[in-house]
Amino acid sequence: MKHRLKLISTLILVIFISQNIFAQRSIDKKTLVSIGTENVSVADFMKTYSKNNSYEETSSDSAIQEYLDLFVNFKLKVMEAEALQMDTIPSFVKELDGYRTQLAKPYFVDETVNEELLEEAYDRKLYDIHASHILVMVGNNASSADTLEAYNKIVKVRDEIIAGMDFADAAVEYSEDPSARDQEEIPNKQRFRKGNKGDLGYFTVFNMVYPFENAAYNTPVGEISQPIRTSFGYHLLKIESKTDALGVAQVAHIYVGLRPNATTEDSVRKAEKINNIYAKIQGGMSFEDAVVEFSEDKGSAKNKGQLSKFTCNKVVPEFVVIAKDLKPGEISEPVKTLYGFHIVKVISRKKPGTFEEEKDGLKERLAKDDRTHKSEEAVIVKIKQENNFSVYEKQKLEVFASIDSTVIEGKFKTDSNYVALSGTLFKIAKEKHLQSEFITYVINKQSQQQKIEREVYLNQLFNQFVEEELLAYEDRHLEENYPEFADLMEEYHDGILLFNLTDKMVWSKAVKDTTGQLEYYENHRDSYMWGERVDATIFRMRKPDEVDKAMEIILKYDNDGDAAKALDADSIKSVRIIPGTYERGSNKYVDKVEWTQGLSSPMKSDVETLVVAVRIKEVIPPQQKELKEARGLVTADYQNYLEKQWIEELKQKYSVSINQEVLNALILRENSK
Repeated sequence: MKHRLKLISTLILVIFISQNIFAQRSIDKKTLVSIGTENVSVADFMKTYSKNNSYEETSSDSAIQEYLDLFVNFKLKVMEAEALQMDTIPSFVKELDGYRTQLAKPYFVDETVNEELLEEAYDRKLYDIHASHILVMVGNNASSADTLEAYNKIVKVRDEIIAGMDFADAAVEYSEDPSARDQEEIPNKQRFRKGNKGDLGYFTVFNMVYPFENAAYNTPVGEISQPIRTSFGYHLLKIESKTDALGVAQVAHIYVGLRPNATTEDSVRKAEKINNIYAKIQGGMSFEDAVVEFSEDKGSAKNKGQLSKFTCNKVVPEFVVIAKDLKPGEISEPVKTLYGFHIVKVISRKKPGTFEEEKDGLKERLAKDDRTHKSEEAVIVKIKQENNFSVYEKQKLEVFASIDSTVIEGKFKTDSNYVALSGTLFKIAKEKHLQSEFITYVINKQSQQQKIEREVYLNQLFNQFVEEELLAYEDRHLEENYPEFADLMEEYHDGILLFNLTDKMVWSKAVKDTTGQLEYYENHRDSYMWGERVDATIFRMRKPDEVDKAMEIILKYDNDGDAAKALDADSIKSVRIIPGTYERGSNKYVDKVEWTQGLSSPMKSDVETLVVAVRIKEVIPPQQKELKEARGLVTADYQNYLEKQWIEELKQKYSVSINQEVLNALILRENSK
């Protein structure tokens, strides 16, 4: 029997708890307050309440009631603004659209892709690549035949290198990068320039276009990459080395120049000179003295041979190696570069920092780099997938065929004989886009093109058109697809309306209504009183050794002007005299002294070299402030008065009804958490 009774009691308790939980949840849909024609549910109110109050604030017994009063006032003002059609004013529409554009940006970025790009960029920043390349040029807009020809050529070159041809020799013979080969001298036009045989020197992240960078960091050292397509054409890369990043370095050098087409005799003579200079440094001559006496780089010689700070892609490879191998203060042996001979002294080197230290700078670089298109592309793919995007290929071919080759010249247009096409070109969800829309787009967007086939150009325009329509479609449905965005937009909508109308009815009105201010002041004069004050002078003394003499002079003269003249006559310049009227709490030194006539003893500051004395001239009893003295307080109080008056008028205009039973249940529920 006992067991049965306990079971029944437990069952009743469970039922009670379940009913209580259900009852608590069920009030979310109930109307808490009706304002005009708008009914606000508990859930809608709590969404705003929770967002605008901390846990400590929400746990107070009176918190919900107090916030409900504010919420009602807020809703009344917004309702009035809408009734006045302030949300249709062009300036309001423009301002809200501007905020919407900014708030929508995160929804058109794939943060996962961006984070991956950021981490990839940091990983690459930790290493420098030394590479050589061979280029076969072909433009982005090249025909399929020209593209295939270029590809076949680069594949053939790679096959020859794999079969044993030296990469540098292949670069000289096949590369269409003009820097690979020697440039012969043309009298009065061009100096001789020695070719680099495809050697690009060192580079790191962001120094090359993204596809090239990818190939460089993903190809093993010593190996030849597969053909890589960039906006310049097809490349082959040979990775000479991958080493820890230089970062930012600064060096000084002693320079002995050598012409690019120098004879063997010239080279021997210059080498001998740089070796002799190095021997002098080894023998005890300072590097700086050697710079001044021997360096042929007269520009840097004026600054002890120092060059500007550099990263790995800004200098010849030899300088990168030296800056990595030597410590600050160390001096290299003579080294030869394309420009001549150098003795290099390392001044400083700063390696890349931690991810957190580098993150902000990398984000800035990413925002300006083409690789950010990966994020945009991911967003486009997502929109297509979520909205069952489909292209009608037959209609696409049909509309392409209707646009003649004048589009390459940017001159395509339709005439009276043109038969308009009205078939569906593609669909985004249930939204159809017609062939005629694309024709209009082409007419508006076309421009003169160079070396591009009509079909290639039309495909470019078509892809642009599709992307724009996809993004526009997503933008139009942001509020529908993302409730949090809809809530945010409603907040901005109501916030701007609230600000504009409150400014009109309260803030600006109170400032401009001088008659109303005066009337309010006259009716509330007793609210604007000065407390007990003193007419006093503060003497601030900055030199401790002058304090005694200064105090002697200040004590002698009751008049501040006379004291100032006497101090000046005695060449005491360290005393600042500050006369004024002071209330309690307006100056800590005035507060420290007795408010009786006379000069106080010197007071030392405990935080700075300062000694202060205060002279009390007169104690002023409490008295009323004039309007000009209380203008700021009067204006603020008048604004509060106008707002309360306005709220009462709005409550008369729009009925407000609070469901007390629901409110009590809500307070009980929140306090029981």
